[in-house]
Amino acid sequence: MQPRPNHGSQPVFCTIVPPHLLDKLSQADDPVLAEPARRTLEADGARRHHRRVTALARTPGARASSDPVPAKPHRTLYDCRHGTDLPGVKARDEGDEPTGDASVNRAYAGLGATFDLLLTEYGRSSIDGKGLPLIGSVHYDEKYNNAFFDGEQMVFGDGDGEIFLDFTVAIDVIAHELAHGLTQYTANLAYQGQSGALNESVSDVFGSLVKQYSLGQSADQGDWLIGAGLLAPRVSGVALRSMKAPGTAYDDDVLGKDPQPASMDDYVETDEDNGGVHINSGIPNRAFYLLATALGGNAWERAGRIWFDVLTGGELAQDASFRDFAMLTVAAARHRFGEGDEAEAVLKAWSEVGVPTR
Repeated sequence: MQPRPNHGSQPVFCTIVPPHLLDKLSQADDPVLAEPARRTLEADGARRHHRRVTALARTPGARASSDPVPAKPHRTLYDCRHGTDLPGVKARDEGDEPTGDASVNRAYAGLGATFDLLLTEYGRSSIDGKGLPLIGSVHYDEKYNNAFFDGEQMVFGDGDGEIFLDFTVAIDVIAHELAHGLTQYTANLAYQGQSGALNESVSDVFGSLVKQYSLGQSADQGDWLIGAGLLAPRVSGVALRSMKAPGTAYDDDVLGKDPQPASMDDYVETDEDNGGVHINSGIPNRAFYLLATALGGNAWERAGRIWFDVLTGGELAQDASFRDFAMLTVAAARHRFGEGDEAEAVLKAWSEVGVPTR
């Protein structure tokens, strides 16, 4: 099959906390809980609109083909000082010693861990494959309950302290958002419906891979949670999402119950959240978990390699369905590993979540 052309990157505004969860929180009786959620929703809406308006006017700087591809990250961290002007005041540059700000240091480390995984395991220099500098801003806005990638940089809020804590505390959240940039520069999956859910799922996959890679964990040792440690103690929940058991991450009086389905039997048809991109991503998430744990060992070595091959292989359409993606993972497994355990495990994983592979 001939590779599909990628007609340039499609900058999107991607947040780690889905709109449906913030909307639920904004309806809380307690204004201490509701007001930060309302403000976050409004800020996200304004930033999303701004991103659409400016996307066509901005093109990321291209590295000349003759320039050497960097083998080390180039990170720059900024402090928004609770304002909304990006990027903020420079707080730490590549190679600088740690600062007295834990948020800056955590974001710096998380960006570095993501760069290390991509380069060491997959031979890719940064998210664009050409050593793109990694920019992050912390302390965004007042009680901002989110973190986002806007097509150009990472941004982290401090949370409200009641429901969400500092969004730099979870390395998989940092890697998740940066992985949206990886998708933007490769398959460029449209952020709508099943392709949007795949976009979100790919970010969850690489978020988990970076966390396990940085902790030296095997697939069996990983917790397969996205955002563990992000929820405040008052919340009845362990994380934003569970790849192992979608739908079980939280069940809280204020936040409600985790709505993610674990199989196509419970696929959610909705017009909200770009067609449920943060909800139905639970289905491909669980397929990856099943594959990684079936193969054993380090998830980034075989399962992660198959997903990376599909993402970067040039055959994944921007409007791909779950079935399209599943079929390509089977082909990728056979191409890289032959007709062995890997291909069989991929087939079984997708079958278990109800996604056809032919």
